Amino acid sequence: MTRRLLLLGVVLLFAASIPWYREPEAPVAIWLGLPDWVTVALGCYGAAAVLNALAWLATEVRDPDPPGEPGAARRSGDEGPS
Repeated sequence: MTRRLLLLGVVLLFAASIPWYREPEAPVAIWLGLPDWVTVALGCYGAAAVLNALAWLATEVRDPDPPGEPGAARRSGDEGPS
């Protein structure tokens, strides 16, 4: 459930990064040396990257061949080099 909420946050941040909310005639303000819409987009992309990393940390990845299991690397019929 946590992973889905994080991914939903990523989608919402990508939607917020598009300057659809700006009026075409609106004056451009400068934030951190960039136009305001660029600063907002870069902030959204950075936050989306952090949420994506957290979503991957919350994902359980299963190892098909756990270490320490004798014969796990050798399958039946695989005799290896002769």
